[in-house]
Amino acid sequence: MRNIKLVEVRSEIAAGTRGASLGIDALKIASLDKTSDFFTRFDPINVPDANNFLWKGNKHPNAKYIDGVYQVLKNVYSTIESLRLEKIFPIVLAGDHSTAAGTIMGIKAADPDKRLGVIWIDAHADLHTPYTTPSGNMHGMPLAMCIQTDNKDCQVNNPIPETINYWEKIKKIGGDAPKILAEDIVFISVRDTETPEDHLIRKHGIKNFTTDEVRSLGISKVAEKALEILGKCDQLYISFDVDSLDSSISVGTGTPVPNGLTVKEALELNAELIKDKRVCCWEIVEVNPTLDTENTMAENAFDILEATTTSLVEHF
Repeated sequence: MRNIKLVEVRSEIAAGTRGASLGIDALKIASLDKTSDFFTRFDPINVPDANNFLWKGNKHPNAKYIDGVYQVLKNVYSTIESLRLEKIFPIVLAGDHSTAAGTIMGIKAADPDKRLGVIWIDAHADLHTPYTTPSGNMHGMPLAMCIQTDNKDCQVNNPIPETINYWEKIKKIGGDAPKILAEDIVFISVRDTETPEDHLIRKHGIKNFTTDEVRSLGISKVAEKALEILGKCDQLYISFDVDSLDSSISVGTGTPVPNGLTVKEALELNAELIKDKRVCCWEIVEVNPTLDTENTMAENAFDILEATTTSLVEHF
């Protein structure tokens, strides 16, 4: 059995709606309702958040609460780096998706010579920067942080100098170099992008397996092709945002989008992908029980979490 640690990141500072910090506890409630012993099997580590910045008011319209986001990313980065140096497999349970940047930075810092590929299962590409974002919500920026892009070709905002200063510091967490190459990103079920993100996807030839492709090719073929695209990578990280699920299911998340995956598809996809021996970290994010009824999203997300972990343990 792999040496697995649960990493709990209750950050919601980068989301557009409040409540994602409660997602981890909603998953735990779901496990109790299903009489699962999942949360007794693995030791959790709690990463300090910076949600207190929400009370202070936002001073950065093009990168909301970037001062707090910077703090959280450093915390996540150092936690993940420490675990990976010990060859521990982190299963990350996180609130808003911005913290994925800290996870990627930590994986890369622990093994700087290894090429890291990312499988991003999400409704969104999360390739915005303070110069391009329409909302200012930083959960739409983690991959841009990690490829160290400003995407000024598509600039629509003029961030204040203090915002730019924090943005530059964030891009350099774990070293002043891209943590991943843009061509080492594979999207699955991304379907809600803006023009600046589309520009980067085209420029770098990033593959997106649409929901329709998942259905026409089948789960095992999509997994096989995704892993093939990342064939030159030494390590893989899978990030699963629950808004990749169809909006008819994913009510309990901040940004639901139609034409997404079913729970069964997401469960089978994650369980298949994690069999690859190069996978060194898996993550689930953006469960928000305040937007839900009867904890439905968390119950579905917990089924995916448990099945993926079981697959990981069985295929070690």
